[in-house]
Amino acid sequence: MKELTKIREIIIVEGRDDTAAVLRAVDAQTIETHGYGIRRETWELIDRAYADPQLGIIIFTDPDHAGSEIRRRIKEHCPNAKEAFLAKADATKEGDIGIENAAPEAIIEALSKAKCTAAADDATPKGVFTKADLQKAGLMGSSDSAARREALGKELGIGYGNSGAFLKKLNHFGISREAFNEALLSIDNP
Repeated sequence: MKELTKIREIIIVEGRDDTAAVLRAVDAQTIETHGYGIRRETWELIDRAYADPQLGIIIFTDPDHAGSEIRRRIKEHCPNAKEAFLAKADATKEGDIGIENAAPEAIIEALSKAKCTAAADDATPKGVFTKADLQKAGLMGSSDSAARREALGKELGIGYGNSGAFLKKLNHFGISREAFNEALLSIDNP
């Protein structure tokens, strides 16, 4: 089996432990549902990734009842989304069932079967933004950087992240310089 290193699609998981497990296996962006009660901001992120022809989504929820219900809701909302599945045996550790318990090899196999797109380095969205851009905009290195990233992430519809994750989101979601500057103006002049 060929190992996947970089995944083009955004992988929808339930929580941060699932994200950590996925990132041990592949280089990808995730969106966390944080359970069944998916917030409006999360739906907006899912919609954005689903509608973007350069991205798309892969639903990768736990192989339990809650995971099945979350998957069903997302699939109703995004009928052409790709889906990755883990067997319960591959996702169980000491009675706990979840993606976070799976070995990297099992995650890679599940994503391969979902027909995910392995993105070549030159096929990945080019980094328009750098750490210097974040510093200049007060999004890192300042006492209020976290609050500014939260406000800007909400304005751009890409969610919150620490400075490294936020930079990845800006570039991965293809945020234009114009949209970035307009959103900065909006949060600086409410």
